[in-house]
Amino acid sequence: MLSEIVFIIFPIVAIVTSGYLYAKRFQTDMEVANRLNLNIFLPALLFSVFTSKEFNLLDFQFLALGGIAVILISGLMAYLISKVLGFELKTFVPPLMFVNSGNMGLPLALFAFGKPAIPAAVVLFFIENTLHFTLGIKILDKSSSIIKVMRIPMVVASIIGVIISLSAYTVPTLIITPVKMMGEIAIPLMLFSLGVRLVEIDFNDWKIGIIGAISRPVIGIVSVLLILPWISLSNLNTAQLIIFAILPPAVLNFMVAEKYNQEPKKVASIVLIGNLFSLISVPTALYFLLPGLQT
Repeated sequence: MLSEIVFIIFPIVAIVTSGYLYAKRFQTDMEVANRLNLNIFLPALLFSVFTSKEFNLLDFQFLALGGIAVILISGLMAYLISKVLGFELKTFVPPLMFVNSGNMGLPLALFAFGKPAIPAAVVLFFIENTLHFTLGIKILDKSSSIIKVMRIPMVVASIIGVIISLSAYTVPTLIITPVKMMGEIAIPLMLFSLGVRLVEIDFNDWKIGIIGAISRPVIGIVSVLLILPWISLSNLNTAQLIIFAILPPAVLNFMVAEKYNQEPKKVASIVLIGNLFSLISVPTALYFLLPGLQT
């Protein structure tokens, strides 16, 4: 079992470490690469998954509801923690609500559960990002326009993909093949980018970072335990939801905090220490989840 977990985690850690070591040695600006990933490669991945013949949106309706519930319940518990400990709500709550479903969630689904798990991971990724760009932005800026979300390439590609899926139309091979090829760039590029981001970790705000890192998987597990009795999921989708619930904070939290000048250094500490802590929490979760999927 331990060797199996190592084989799952090692490719992720190896690519993240590569990004970290490269950025330590050379001055690295990932702005253009990240923009390409957000605007081209990730939309291509989402579109190719949603238009796949194997994808049926109705198969994931309960998983989608579970993902939404996990985010909202996590936000409520993060709100209570921040009130008790005296943290600024806009600083502490979003990183504990919105998780690394891209950089970490998609690769984990692929390496832990295989290609059949990618559609479910993509559904959770789409939900998390949509809520982040709507509810998450609203938390920081009440005057923000939700209409702008409809212009985000990932959202546009997902909506078009879902419409095509529901219409049972088959995208011509001539078109879908290059789209799939571009989508395959997204996951390794996200991992490499995460490694580059780890160079910026600041331990000056270690207290809020450690509390956030530990709280994130704990409130995620509590959320899932509250939700599972009310929804019907397969063993694989249950495992997916649990992994989704314990994922570390999304790197996007730092970018958004920086944009709105919402204590970005503290948010960066929560995000980066949280991602380091996931090297303990994720393998632990896999240790208990994998035997149930093999029986």
